[in-house]
Amino acid sequence: MRDTTSPAEASSLGAGPGEQEPLNGGLKQRHLTMLGLGGVIGAGLFVGSGAGIAVAGPGIVLSYLIAGALAMLVMRMLGEMSAAMPASGAFSVHAERALGRWAGFSVGWLYWFLLVVVLAVEATGAAGIANGWVPAVPQWGWVLIFMIVFTAANLTAVKNFGEFEFWFAALKVAAIVLFLALSLLAVFGVLPETEPVGLTNLTGQGGFLPNGWSGVVSGVLAVVFAFGGLEVVTIAAAESDDPARAVGRAVRSAVWRILFFYVGSMLVIVTLLPWSAMRPGTSPYVAVLDSIGVPGAGQIMNIVVFVALLSALNANLYGSSRMVFSLAERGEAPRALLKVSGGGVPRRAVLASVAFGFVSVLLNLKWPDSVFLYMLNAVGAVLLFVWGLIAVSQLRLRPRIEREAPGKLTLRMWAFPWLTWVALLAMGGVLVLMLTNEAARPQLLWSAGATAAVLVVAGVRELRARRVRG
Repeated sequence: MRDTTSPAEASSLGAGPGEQEPLNGGLKQRHLTMLGLGGVIGAGLFVGSGAGIAVAGPGIVLSYLIAGALAMLVMRMLGEMSAAMPASGAFSVHAERALGRWAGFSVGWLYWFLLVVVLAVEATGAAGIANGWVPAVPQWGWVLIFMIVFTAANLTAVKNFGEFEFWFAALKVAAIVLFLALSLLAVFGVLPETEPVGLTNLTGQGGFLPNGWSGVVSGVLAVVFAFGGLEVVTIAAAESDDPARAVGRAVRSAVWRILFFYVGSMLVIVTLLPWSAMRPGTSPYVAVLDSIGVPGAGQIMNIVVFVALLSALNANLYGSSRMVFSLAERGEAPRALLKVSGGGVPRRAVLASVAFGFVSVLLNLKWPDSVFLYMLNAVGAVLLFVWGLIAVSQLRLRPRIEREAPGKLTLRMWAFPWLTWVALLAMGGVLVLMLTNEAARPQLLWSAGATAAVLVVAGVRELRARRVRG
């Protein structure tokens, strides 16, 4: 590939946009490790996995293996670049260094838009659960409470964000581990009033692949976006005491364990229950806990999902504020957002992100099936665009790092460049699946439109910058 970066950008990998962060290094290794573990465990797993099981049957285990392997490859690439070049803008900074300003601008703003729109879904979902517990407080009231609490936490000090996420993630991880332990005991008939289930549910009801490989492929499409959120750990690493070491350890500890949580959960679920009993929108975790006689299973899972939603809301507010701050550092967002408090918190960036997020929440409450639906569709496939640019950036930057600063490669992508190309081809395959899937096609087309609009703006900015330089 031809290197199109400027001499100033190419001259040193140790300097450049976002390298010397004015932000406070208040995150500890335990914060990043739990953020890496728990950041991706959310409502998409606890509730959304039912849709995947409904289309793939027991083959959902293979669907999660494929989608999880793709997410692991992306995280390994991102971890390699973030360990060598830690920055609050993470992959946006990497894309700028690898491909030019247009790439950093595009991926940064698209990712920011993705986070503040999804934030609305999480806030509304958590408010709906809380309203069921305390009906006296209306849903919009709960949304307001959540937004105020997490805005305050993110405005004070980064360690507050870290502590919130640490305990949120610890609860989610503990819930998964307890679920796996109880389910395994039930599989072997150790629990009271249970008998060994054997392989009946895996081989009956049409076999392990009741809908063939097409069902597995459809399952991949249903679950791949549940792995979104892993990227925030590389953004947060820039505010740790030792960014290069911290991100390497967080990525190494997270990817295998997350795959274990996801695939392990699916395996025990389809072993214990007939896959045909699963319905989209209902939690298979609740169904399993009910089947083995855990009292109040529905309420227990409601609590776990509630925590997962608040955790995602907190992480998305943090990630969006740091991304827009990084864009401002590089002149790709208003310079006013660069104001940093004495404690090293980009307060204006936090307020700008929460303001747009709150607008998204209001749109979700007022027009969930029209205005907000279009916004949600517009970010539906943006994650794949982000992942694609991460892969392309890693292909470009790896040889440059090896040439200019090989000592910074403390975390290396496996089998470079072959597995990077495999990941890119897999992303292309998911896009083709979305195009051919009637339900997913609108998301792809709306997301393509949003991406094209941002690319046009980036192109116009690039042309103006060249005229000024000329």
